[in-house]
Order: sequence, then C-alpha cells, then structure tokens
Amino acid sequence: MSGLEESNGIKSSLQEDKCIEKEVCDRVRGDISQSGELEDERLREVIRSAICDLAKKGSIPISKRRVIENRVFNSFRKLGVLQEFLEDDDISEIMVNRYDEIFLERKGNFVRAKNVFSSEEVYEDVIQKIVGSRNKIVNETNPIVDTRLSDGSRANIVLKPIAVGGSVLTIRKFPKKAFTMDRMVELKSIDSELKIFLRQLVERRYNIFVSGGTSSGKTTFLNALTEFIPKSERVVCIEDSCELKITDVPNLVRLESRDKNISGKNEITIRDLVRTSLRMRPDRLIVGECRGAETLEMLQAFNTGHDGGMSTGHANSTKDMISRLEGMALMAEDLPLSVIRQQIAYGIDIMIHLERRKDGRRILAEISEVRGIRNGEIVLEKIVKRDEEKDGWEWIGDIERAK
Repeated sequence: MSGLEESNGIKSSLQEDKCIEKEVCDRVRGDISQSGELEDERLREVIRSAICDLAKKGSIPISKRRVIENRVFNSFRKLGVLQEFLEDDDISEIMVNRYDEIFLERKGNFVRAKNVFSSEEVYEDVIQKIVGSRNKIVNETNPIVDTRLSDGSRANIVLKPIAVGGSVLTIRKFPKKAFTMDRMVELKSIDSELKIFLRQLVERRYNIFVSGGTSSGKTTFLNALTEFIPKSERVVCIEDSCELKITDVPNLVRLESRDKNISGKNEITIRDLVRTSLRMRPDRLIVGECRGAETLEMLQAFNTGHDGGMSTGHANSTKDMISRLEGMALMAEDLPLSVIRQQIAYGIDIMIHLERRKDGRRILAEISEVRGIRNGEIVLEKIVKRDEEKDGWEWIGDIERAK
C-alpha cells in the first residue's frame, strides 16, 4: 500500500468514527431529553446501547466501541475530544482553530491532532460548558472571554464571526505538579549556581520582576521562586485567575479578580486587589502578572516597605520591560514620566528575563540589577547572561547594593 493510500485510509477511518460518534450523540441526546438528567453509569448504559444498535448495521470492533463510548461520555460529562488532551501530561497547549482543526503543543513542538470534534454544534456546546462552569457568558454581544478550567488551565475564547474561520479556543495547561528549581536544573533552564543565587535573592527580600515573551515560562518560574520564601512569612498572592501553585507557604492569602457581570457592574480589578491587600498585613506581595494600571499600585507597595515582592510581565528583554512598566503605570494616572521612573528604579531591585528556544526549551536568559536613575534614564546592570557558545551562563558582576 502506498503512503497516499494509507493516508487516505486513515482519513476515511477517522471520518467514519466521527460519523458514528455524531449518530451516537444524537441518539443519547434524544434519550436525555425524554428521561431528564442521567447518572453517570446510566448515561454509559444508554451510550453502550446506542453503539450496539449501530453495530448491528455494520461491523464496529470491540476496541473501537470502547473508544467511542469514552468520547461520547466525555462530550456530555466533560469536554469532549479535549478531555484526552487535557489528561495528557506531555501536552502544554491546546489550540482549536475551528471544530475540525486542532493543534497541540507537545513537548515544545506543534502537532496537528487527529481527533477533532464531530460537529460545530458539539464544539459550541463545549465552549458554553467551559464558560458556564465559571459563571461567565460568551455570545455575540460578548464574543471574547478569558476564563479557566477546573484544573487551573487558562482558556481564551473568541467566537465567530470575530474569529473569521470559526470560533477559536486556546487552552494553556499547567503542570499538575508545580515545577521546582531542582527540576529546572534538570531541564537546564538554570544551573545549580543560579539556583543558589536565586535563593539568596528571595531570602534577602529583593523585589523581583520576571519578564519574557509568550509561553516563556514566567508563571512556572515565579511559582518555583516561591519555594524559597521563609515559611514564617505571610504572603498575599493576586492573580487574574489562580494559576500559581504555591504549596510551601502556610500563611497564604489568594485573591482573584472578577469580570463585570451582564449589567457591566461588580467588576473587581487587579488594581482593586492590590490596594486592599496592603491592609492585610502582608510580608510579601505577589502579583501574578502586570498588564495595566495595577502596575502603579504594585510599584507604590514595593516602595513603601513591602520588600520581597514578585511579579511578571510580557516583554522581549529587560530593557523593553522597563518601557512597558512605564506605559502601564501611566495608565493609572497622568504623572510625570520622571516620577514613574523613580517608582520603578527604587521599587524593583532585580529583573529576570526568560526565553523560549526553538526546540521548546525555556531558559533563564538574563539577570539584571536596577541601579537607579542616571541622566533621567533607568540604569540596568547585567549580573548574569546566557552564553550560547558554552551552553551555560556568564557571571558579569555581583549585587553591590545592600538591602
């Protein structure tokens, strides 16, 4: 059999499976509408019965029946075809461009999924199930939604016709177990010497800001840094959606922002949470990611005795991150740029930049110290930088400013 014939055979088999799944779903949906909500075991019985009825019309192997049963069950009780991707620890990102086009990031590489949704209706049902579980709404009036799944995975939804080819769903998964610094050493994201240095930075209560591009590992890295926080300290962690898995801090308060309701009211922003967190007597303040006006409140907190703070932001370098911090702080108030730069220069001590390589590996690319202001500009001094030729890190200088 030629490669083309084999490929066509696989496509034909997948298409046949999709047709069977759709017919089983339609039958089960009809039974549910007549008998009402079913218990899980009863639902499986109904699915098996529908599969057996179809098997009488043609040969369906027993092994395939089990697969179809699980997929149909997942479409009613879980997230359909997405469930097997969510349960696969090697997959870090799920990108649904339309109901029949799904791409996955597996171990740092993009692959196209063979299994897709059986129909657009089934796909739209899953989208509504995702947003409904978080008491959110996505429709023509509100076609763009950020939310998260029950396991903490981050989800972004853009409905058609805003998404021209079909509704788009992007899910960023996070490891079930939090990455440790030891694990990062194993993966060569850092080395053992950097691990010791990072521990010293955290224990000595330097204010640390982690920058990087999309999918560079900022959240994972920030989470790993928290393992160095002394257990005697009280930590307040603020996020858009709870993604950090902080397990080594007994006295931990977690705050999560809230979107506007249907009436456009009752929104709780990150900025609101940063303000109120300062009344909670935190030893350290962690802001999962700075995206806007909350940056000013965070900087003011770092400048008023709340040492040891941590946060992250999107940027291509530490220098670019400084510019972004300036812009985001100006979203809050129309202050002179010189004032904003002072807040940054004396509020943040250390900038750490991460990069994601073409092979999917995420590495620490640079550590710089914020050394104040010179000639009106914020001064960054590199302490560590990545040495590609040696596949390691070059130490340029030591921190001179004592806390």
